[in-house]
Amino acid sequence: MKKKISIASKIENLREVERIIDEISAEYSFGTEVYGNVLIASLEAVNNAISHGNKLNPEKNVEIEIRIKDKKLTIITKDQGSGFDYENVPDPTSPENIENVDGRGIFLMRQLSDELVFHEDGKISEMKFNI
Repeated sequence: MKKKISIASKIENLREVERIIDEISAEYSFGTEVYGNVLIASLEAVNNAISHGNKLNPEKNVEIEIRIKDKKLTIITKDQGSGFDYENVPDPTSPENIENVDGRGIFLMRQLSDELVFHEDGKISEMKFNI
């Protein structure tokens, strides 16, 4: 299975991502834990692409590709931003960051997916989940 969508960089378009994850979860009978992990990590990835990558510019799109093969779900998110230094993201659990409102997206993506890789200077995130 392979599905691709493109959404304008508007926060309300996260609903479209949630709808697609719901459909795929129902079709492939994800367990509750897998569904929760996939949903939260995917929404974080797309939210980061919209907010940080594309700077909420509705003229820019976020491309999302979802693949399922051999009991592996892969979600690739691509923005049109300039990228970021994904190797040096502050740890949101460290004492100096614990009260910050932002800065947990990548941490959650790492914790909830089975594998997270960035490409093209951080413009593309690729998460894998064992289903």
